[in-house]
Amino acid sequence: MSKQQKKVFVGISGGVDSSVSAHLLKKAGYEVHGVFIKTWAPDWVPCTWVDEKRDAMRVCAALGIPFHFLDCEAEYKTAVADHMIAEYRAGRTPNPDVLCNRIIKFGSFLQYALAQGADYIATGHYAQVKKEDGYQLLKGADAAKDQSYFLWMLTQADLAHTLFPIGHLQKSEVRRIAAKANLFTAEKKDSQGICFLGEVDMKDFLRHYITPRQGAVVDTSGNVIGTHDGVWFVTLGERHGFTVTVRADAGPYYVVKKDIDKNTITVASHYIPESELVSEIILKNINQIIPWEAGKRYQAQLRYHGELVSCTISGEKIIFEKPVLATPAQSLVLYDGNTCVGGGVII
Repeated sequence: MSKQQKKVFVGISGGVDSSVSAHLLKKAGYEVHGVFIKTWAPDWVPCTWVDEKRDAMRVCAALGIPFHFLDCEAEYKTAVADHMIAEYRAGRTPNPDVLCNRIIKFGSFLQYALAQGADYIATGHYAQVKKEDGYQLLKGADAAKDQSYFLWMLTQADLAHTLFPIGHLQKSEVRRIAAKANLFTAEKKDSQGICFLGEVDMKDFLRHYITPRQGAVVDTSGNVIGTHDGVWFVTLGERHGFTVTVRADAGPYYVVKKDIDKNTITVASHYIPESELVSEIILKNINQIIPWEAGKRYQAQLRYHGELVSCTISGEKIIFEKPVLATPAQSLVLYDGNTCVGGGVII
C-alpha cells in the first residue's frame, strides 16, 4: 500500500510538535486527519481546552486536513487523575504521563482511529519506531527531549500502528520546519506540568484533594531540623517542598526516606546515605516491548531524565550493579543501548 493510500490520525494539541508531525506526514503523501483529544480538568483550573481546541482547528485548517474531536474526559478522570491522587494519598509517587499515554493516546485514541479506518496514529513524541524483528521503540534523536521513558507500556500491536514523525529531529529543527511552513505554532511556548492539565504545579493540584498536615523533617540521626506540609507532597530524591531551620551546613538537603504513619521525612545533606539505597527491586505491571533476557546487562532509568544504571534481570527482580534510590510507584524503564525494551512500576 502506498503512502497516498494510508490514512493517519494525528493527535493535534495545538502545539508545535504535533502540528509539524501532521505537516511532515502530509508532505510525505499520507492521508492525514487531525484529532483533538479532550481530557479532564478540575473545575478550579482555568479553562484552557477551548483555546487549545481552537489552536488545533487552526492547525488543521492551515494544513488543509480534516479535524476530529475526541472526548476522553471520563476515561482520563477515572484511569489517570483518580489513580494518581490515590497513589499520592498512599505516599507513593506515580507517573501520570505514562498512564495518559497508555490509557488515552495509545488506548482510546488508537481504538478510535482504527475504528475510523486509519492505518496509523501519530503523535509529537520525541521517540522513534523501527521495524526490525517486529517493532522496536528507540530513543528520540534529541537527548534533551527524548520521551521514550513515558512510552514503556506500548506493545508490539501499538507500535505496528504508530508513527513518531519528529522523533529523528532536534527540537530546534522542528521549530525551523514550522516557521518555514508558516505554521503559527513555530513560536508557541511548550506546555508544561501534568499531562493534559496544563500549567498546574503538582503540589498545588494535590492540595485540592489531600489536606496538608505539618510534620517533622529529621536528619539521618533522627534530629528534628525542620518542617514540611505533608509527607504526600514530597518524593524521594527531592530537594524542595520542606523547610530546614537547623542547618549543620549550607546544604542542599535531599529527601531520602518517608514515614507515612508518622508523617515525617528524613533528609540528608550533599549525598544519599547507603542505608537508603537498594541493590535490587521488584517490579509490577511489567511490559516487555522486546522479550527480556535473564542475565543480560541492561540500563535502567528510574525517573525521567534520571541516570542510566546498569542492571540485570531475574524474573520480576531488577538487580543493579550499584545501589540506587528507588521511588515506589515510579516507572523503571529498561534500555538496551538506544532501544527501550519495556519497563514496570517500582513496588
